[in-house]
Amino acid sequence: MKLAQRKQSAIYGKIAKDYVGNEERFLDIQEIIVVEGKDDTTAIKRATGADTIETNGSAISDEVLRRIAHAQKKRGVIVFTDPDYPGRRIRAIIEERIPGVKHAFLAKAKTIAKNGKGLGIEHANDEDIREALSNVYTLADSQIEEKITLEDLMTAKLIGHPQSKKRRDQLGEILNIGMTNGKQLHKRLMMFQITLEQFAEAISQLDQEDTHV
Repeated sequence: MKLAQRKQSAIYGKIAKDYVGNEERFLDIQEIIVVEGKDDTTAIKRATGADTIETNGSAISDEVLRRIAHAQKKRGVIVFTDPDYPGRRIRAIIEERIPGVKHAFLAKAKTIAKNGKGLGIEHANDEDIREALSNVYTLADSQIEEKITLEDLMTAKLIGHPQSKKRRDQLGEILNIGMTNGKQLHKRLMMFQITLEQFAEAISQLDQEDTHV
């Protein structure tokens, strides 16, 4: 299976509906969105009108996994969890049990509560949610070609450098692949089949941002 990344503003799933002005602007999404809790569902409904399944935390029950598997067969699934350790754990569990699900990501900075005391999809604004769900990835199957090496990551100061964590977070936001540590980044770049061209363009953008800091 090749990388499936969809960047659409006019068409998404069956059809995308944009209502501008005094009416809501939302996406009519075919897939069911997997989120962590009720507040996340409220945010997704408000921003897109999409259906959701809630995991109710990182300890996903077998019953919830069966519901997600059924949804994947019937309509497809997009995993859209918080950019933190529990959210990454949920993704890993679902990936292992239900191959072929899609993934959407939001940068941590876009999910922080206004009072600074919370983090989650529920705190993101509608436009950021719609943007994340318009940039969806599907994991590649078992035979994955290594296009970007660990040496490339080191040269790009993504590992083994004092600013590596900051640069990885920025790269994750640019490529819409989420937050990672060094080993996770290498694996995720392969799984999502990020090309050398995409990687080089993102690093160039990252370096330009650094020069303006």
